[in-house]
Amino acid sequence: MTNSALASATADNAPLIRLRGVTKTYPGATAPFTALDDLSLDIRAGEFVAVTGESGSGKSTLLSLVAGIDRATRGEVRVGATAVHSLPEARMAEWRGAAVGIVFQFFQLIPTLSAAENVMLPMDFCDRWPARERRDRALALLERVGVADQADKLPSRLSGGQQQRVAIARALANDPPLLLADEPTGNLDSRTSESVLSLFGEIVSSGRTLLLVTHAPAALRHASRTVALADGRLVSDSRA
Repeated sequence: MTNSALASATADNAPLIRLRGVTKTYPGATAPFTALDDLSLDIRAGEFVAVTGESGSGKSTLLSLVAGIDRATRGEVRVGATAVHSLPEARMAEWRGAAVGIVFQFFQLIPTLSAAENVMLPMDFCDRWPARERRDRALALLERVGVADQADKLPSRLSGGQQQRVAIARALANDPPLLLADEPTGNLDSRTSESVLSLFGEIVSSGRTLLLVTHAPAALRHASRTVALADGRLVSDSRA
């Protein structure tokens, strides 16, 4: 889903993300564990939503279901016009590659590829951009996140903050309307965390939607909305 497709999908003012009665249960040693329990939630295009809660509250499970990495046991998960909960597995990776950019706590960069090559990887996978344009696009994205001078270095030569900026550039590679970030500042010092959060704010202000799982109080200053989970249920929903 490109930004133009997003505009079409949300032209009737429908939410970009819509969850209805979502439950996710995992097998347990003695009994099943319910990570999300009958959760309903709407997120509109252009929101910066921080998802908070204690460990085990269902935050990361929520991101996994929205990204189609995991499937709901029950309920509906929709992103734009796509029913993610029922999307065939054969189409899931292609949809995710175009519609969703994901940023992880531990960066997940390929260690044998340079920063620019890591950013190009999603483009190669989705084959959305002409091959001759991909490096230039990667360099432009690295410039946007402030690490263009690190383009030809391997991840091991970069600081944690630089690696996370490369990971953000990679998440933007296919111009997705939606970004999902799972504890993206959890492995960074406070100063670097603040700069990454400010970068997220700039990205959202340019027209994207961000769903960010966090334990960091500083993240709440940047978010336009904070959603709190406990035991897989929504317990508060406030706007800045």
